[in-house]
Amino acid sequence: MPEGHSVHRIARQFDRNIVGRVVSASSPQGRFAEGASVLDGRTATAVRAVAKQMFLEFDDELWLRVHLGMYGAWDFAGEIMVDATIASSNGRMGQTNQRGTELEPDAPILDDAGENSLTSIGAPRRTRVHVRMSEQTTGLADDGEDWPPPVVGQVRLRLLTSVTAADLRGPTACELQTPDEVAATIARLGPDPLVDDVAEGEERFAAVVRRKPTPIGLLLMDQTVVSGIGNVYRAELLFRARQNPHQPGRDVPDEVVRELWRDWVRLLAIGVETGQMMTMDDLGPDDYRKAMASRDDRHWVYHRAGLPCRICGTAIVVEEAAGRKLYWCPSCQA
Repeated sequence: MPEGHSVHRIARQFDRNIVGRVVSASSPQGRFAEGASVLDGRTATAVRAVAKQMFLEFDDELWLRVHLGMYGAWDFAGEIMVDATIASSNGRMGQTNQRGTELEPDAPILDDAGENSLTSIGAPRRTRVHVRMSEQTTGLADDGEDWPPPVVGQVRLRLLTSVTAADLRGPTACELQTPDEVAATIARLGPDPLVDDVAEGEERFAAVVRRKPTPIGLLLMDQTVVSGIGNVYRAELLFRARQNPHQPGRDVPDEVVRELWRDWVRLLAIGVETGQMMTMDDLGPDDYRKAMASRDDRHWVYHRAGLPCRICGTAIVVEEAAGRKLYWCPSCQA
């Protein structure tokens, strides 16, 4: 499932390539045909990401709400302007590899797990699109393909400008909302470090956690408690805090709760900048490049069931928690 950093990167992609432009909207799959017909011919005016949801505004105060869920993704094709902050650090966005990519001489490391691709952001995806890793891409014309690109697979929504295509596949939610409905949706979400005041977010988060009997490992995944944390960040935040995931939130020391929030502020910023859920600190240059290239070298406990803890050597445990896999060290996090 895409976590908070991916959704913020998607919003940046839309800000550079879709906002301010008239779009043609269609639903090749047919499941969003009515909504697409309402959007068709409108101008995208703003975009914002909150938690794991993106809100794209069109003229007449009409909003498109998209929640990618477990399997959703946005595929981009054509002339793609890369956010300067993102381009400077990694150049690739999302979770896919694409053929024909031409890299600049100082190109970033390419993830063997398929994360951090320019052309697709969300669930793992393969794409046919030819993209150069530069501030202004050359798009499909170099491959001799027609414009717009042919629809491949089950595309819920296609947003098309004169030079850029954005295809949405497999979202949990894709709907039109009024400004009041958008506000109500956001009001139900916990604080997001990239949206809310960080100090106020800390107070909101701490206040909720300290009154909950729910295990802290479940609270971190509750988007009404804190926004954007998914399975990877949950496991890594708890390990970095040496916090037992089963301890009730109200029993977790206040200083630990606050440090969890502050650590989320740090890790989310790194994730948005690099496109990777990098959770290990103080790595030397070689180890850092290795970690950026492979998620197996990027995390403390996530996806390391049965392997020795990097700190104490105890085998990492994996168990089911509310239908999701929870990774933790029973010694360091006792």
